[in-house]
Amino acid sequence: MSNSKQPISFDNNAYAFAYKTNSALRKAKMLFSLMGNPLLIKWGLKIMPLAIKYNIPFTKTILKKTIFSQFVGGETLNETKTVVTKLDEYDVAVILDYGVEGESGEAAFDHAAHEFINVVNYAAQQKNIPYISIKITGLARFSLLENIDQDMQSSGKSTLMKRYEAATALMNETEDAEWQKVIKRIHSICEAAFRQQIAVLVDAEESWIQEPVDAVTMLMMDVFNKERAVVYNTIQLYRHDRLRFLECSIDCAKERNFLLGAKLVRGAYMEKERARAIQMNYPSPIQKDKGATDNDYNAAIDLCFRHADQVCFIIASHNEHSNLKAAMVLNELSSTLKLPQVHFSQLYGMSDNITFNLAKSGLSVSKYLPFGPIKDVIPYLMRRAQENSSVAGQTSRELGLIKKEMERRSS
Repeated sequence: MSNSKQPISFDNNAYAFAYKTNSALRKAKMLFSLMGNPLLIKWGLKIMPLAIKYNIPFTKTILKKTIFSQFVGGETLNETKTVVTKLDEYDVAVILDYGVEGESGEAAFDHAAHEFINVVNYAAQQKNIPYISIKITGLARFSLLENIDQDMQSSGKSTLMKRYEAATALMNETEDAEWQKVIKRIHSICEAAFRQQIAVLVDAEESWIQEPVDAVTMLMMDVFNKERAVVYNTIQLYRHDRLRFLECSIDCAKERNFLLGAKLVRGAYMEKERARAIQMNYPSPIQKDKGATDNDYNAAIDLCFRHADQVCFIIASHNEHSNLKAAMVLNELSSTLKLPQVHFSQLYGMSDNITFNLAKSGLSVSKYLPFGPIKDVIPYLMRRAQENSSVAGQTSRELGLIKKEMERRSS
């Protein structure tokens, strides 16, 4: 397809769903209709993990034919090939994510690191997989991250690098050795990505374990991002402190002379964050309302554009206004819309009107595509179901677009 400029609009529904068969559209309609039922989602989120855990008959089959097929690329790397190939036909790239998190035990963490490296090597063989995504909770004990986070918070150090160094010194000998193993795993993944010319996106985590995630990600950038962006941190703008954190990250990149990789998202742990803040009686890290989140998100886009010589960034959003705003800036800045340091992305199974129309207009855009055994991607699927039910209008927007396309095809 041509990369020449075309008018940017998200209204071409026919193009947005061209890759879906009538059967796939009917299935998506049914799924989003069910996800619009709050009571069903509430009980489903409780029952689904238990049904998988205790091998309730037909559970995996039902899940694989419904919510799994809508949001996940397959159970194995090989199974993702069908989706990856289909997306490539429409100039849509892929962020490939091995859906493992919340594991336990050193053997499981080592296995996850090995699998992430396999994903890197696989991505390098495909022409439209420039990125892979990793979660530090798939490589490290959650309580270890909590302990390090507390050490870093109490260290009184002013920069990410200094807080990391102080935290390492404060930990006891056993935890220090364990943390060094975590760093070694992450380094091995980033090193493989550097060698294969693939980028690694480090997912955001809960606020009470985010400090060590930020620190180790910045350390990897300091090593691998000297000439191009290999490592990206994820900035959750539904937290009221993240715009300032992004500013500090840019300052750090300038001081240390590396390219900052930033994936800008609104966030995925809102309900959990607010509940924990109430339970433990501390100020919520979450923005006061959606308007404040939107303002910070758009301000983050502006900030990254102002420092585009130092920042490579991914606008990972389902918000039409944010995507259109960034696309229009690109339209003004470049003779062709594709700039290597600016990329757009949406989750597979959602916001096809944004993804495919951005690609049609010549922008660099991808789908975030998780894969893995059903039991491993259950946490991801639960977040998708919860997000669609809690984000105002998300389910109804998806459902409305699907219905509109079905009506167009039948007319």
